[in-house]
Amino acid sequence: MSSQQPTQPETDEPQPIPQFGWNSYAEIINGRFAMIGFVALLLLEVLTRQSFLSWIGIQ
Repeated sequence: MSSQQPTQPETDEPQPIPQFGWNSYAEIINGRFAMIGFVALLLLEVLTRQSFLSWIGIQ
């Protein structure tokens, strides 16, 4: 029976550590959620054939 240690994948950049407050990790996550929201908005406009402003009743 051999005891092999699991190895970590070798990457060029260190993985960001989740932290509280204003930091680069929070900015990365916020940017990803913004991209998801933007794509969802575009899909909403394509599927309903209305602009977002008319969909929420402003225009």
